[in-house]
Amino acid sequence: CRSSKILCSLMFIIFWIYRPVVILEIGVAVLVAVFLLVYLATRYNPPKDPLFYVFAEFSFTCVIDLTSALEYDGYTSGFMEFYQKTGEPYLGTPYAIMMCYWDGIVHFILYLMLIHRMSNRQQYRTLGLFWAGSLCANMIVFVPGIVVGKNDSEINPAFWLNMPFLLVPIWGAVSLFSRPRDMPLVGASKAEREQKKALIWRPLDLLFVVYLVAAMGFTIFRGLAVLDCPLEILNRYVTEYEPYLKDPVGFPKVMMLLLLFHALPMLGSFAYGLCTPGSTWMLDWTVYFAGAILQCQWSHIGASLHPRTAEMYRIPIMTLVPVLLLNLLYAVGPVLLALRCKREPDYFLSIINCLIGTTVFQWVPVNLVIT
Repeated sequence: CRSSKILCSLMFIIFWIYRPVVILEIGVAVLVAVFLLVYLATRYNPPKDPLFYVFAEFSFTCVIDLTSALEYDGYTSGFMEFYQKTGEPYLGTPYAIMMCYWDGIVHFILYLMLIHRMSNRQQYRTLGLFWAGSLCANMIVFVPGIVVGKNDSEINPAFWLNMPFLLVPIWGAVSLFSRPRDMPLVGASKAEREQKKALIWRPLDLLFVVYLVAAMGFTIFRGLAVLDCPLEILNRYVTEYEPYLKDPVGFPKVMMLLLLFHALPMLGSFAYGLCTPGSTWMLDWTVYFAGAILQCQWSHIGASLHPRTAEMYRIPIMTLVPVLLLNLLYAVGPVLLALRCKREPDYFLSIINCLIGTTVFQWVPVNLVIT
């Protein structure tokens, strides 16, 4: 009789734990517990920037994401099985697996670097913007993709655990963008020389403008493809080159629409900024955009090659090389542009005249009023 009571109790506990609502409650409790641990560990020397708590909290979830991806790919077993079944089953889609790899490796490294720089009172604004762009793009594709794709029937209460990871990086991006840029006053002679040069005498910038125009065309092309435009060339491209664009999971379609309506205007703005001296916003937005595009392309390319993707939606072997080259160029170009802007910012700096009559260039924050 006693053993039967114990068995019934165990069955009740197992049934209770595997309820979808309980998975959500446990997830919230774990996130709160991790935050409290970080808060208590730093209470005698609290960080001045609340983003410290964000990075510490999210670094914990990176380990969970990496474990999930490894388990779906068969490298581990038994760690995430209960959550995969009753929590977020769509994490088993190829796109989500590649997204978890990115979060578990790249984002984890970024969090460690950001926490290290914060602790040593070093500058971290640029690195933070790259993180914000990456995570914002990650979640803006992931969350709507779950809802509009074929996995909409698998949405459980644990789906709402994604909301902090969607909203917090948006707040983080706004916070980082609103902070003054770290740039000392220096002589403006070099900046004046650079800003007087026409685009044709700046071959690297000219090359970037050509790249940006080509990237805009590629963005429009793929955006029309997922919108079922009847042009023969689009149908042929989807059939012979990137059939993953038609995968019913929803993620590729949401990503192409995100690129069409958000990345396309930014690509055009960057081309304008390379032709217009004093465009200080280029120094921030290129970094943010580089993080977003790199994350999107990693997940897109990886998912289109992943063995869990149905064979009819994978990149055909015959066209593998050109498709990979196109997607890699699309991913790497914004990163190179961001590096160009950060390493040689002279062309983008605002030139002002000091009261003493010396011409200098200064990195002017948006919220700075000069009297």
